[in-house]
Amino acid sequence: MGNIYQRWNIHHRLQHILLFVSFFILTLTGLPIKYAYSGWAVRATSIFGGFDTMLLIHKVAAAIMIISAIYHLGYLLYCWLVKKQISTATLPTWKDVTDLLDHIVYCFGFTKEDAKFDRYSYKEKFDYWAVFWGIAIMVGSGLMMWFPHITAEFVPRWIMDCAQVAHSDEAMLAIMAVFVWHFYNAHFSPLVFPMSLVWLKGNLNQEEMEEFHPLELEKKAPPVIGSTAAVEGKTSSFRSNPYLIILQMVVYAAILIWFLRSFLPLGLM
Repeated sequence: MGNIYQRWNIHHRLQHILLFVSFFILTLTGLPIKYAYSGWAVRATSIFGGFDTMLLIHKVAAAIMIISAIYHLGYLLYCWLVKKQISTATLPTWKDVTDLLDHIVYCFGFTKEDAKFDRYSYKEKFDYWAVFWGIAIMVGSGLMMWFPHITAEFVPRWIMDCAQVAHSDEAMLAIMAVFVWHFYNAHFSPLVFPMSLVWLKGNLNQEEMEEFHPLELEKKAPPVIGSTAAVEGKTSSFRSNPYLIILQMVVYAAILIWFLRSFLPLGLM
């Protein structure tokens, strides 16, 4: 029998759902605004019913993202002040640096021993703090553009211009980080393809805990919420199928090249 461990509770999952739903809507409505001079942007705008409607949808999605951020910060304060639960698991440590180096060496095949991760790996910590940084910039600059008359009463015009540039550039950085970094780790990696279902179910089985969070499992495993019959997991099956790995990497590379050619001014056109 294999144990089932709770990874995310209902609050974690709701916060993540609010975040990624709002992010996708902001991406779909924000890119046509940034590239309004392109023919595809004109067609995309017409799908949304015109620029004004698309901008309204963009603002509603922004409000949802702000709500998700407030929800998360409020939940952290509740856990700290009411439940007296203080966790430092997401804070970067020197072990994250050594884990990164060990993982690189392992990926190049110079060692058979991969880095062992605790509650959160360096990749998950990067995701978490990138969102913190990104939302602070996007919300701050977005509100300045959303309410320009109020903003103009407190700051000079050049700061408002900087806010517009920061909003646009940080949006592209966030899109690249999600669709290149996060999507690979959560979807395209052979260990989780086609996706990790933690965001939906909140659980990991015994094999997944041993693969992704062995140190957490060793020192203090999360509460067991059930058990299931031991079956061969997708981790071993994907690792033993090089053709499937090659196929998904080709698809991933094609999507990445298309994105770079379409949206980033890197001279790839």
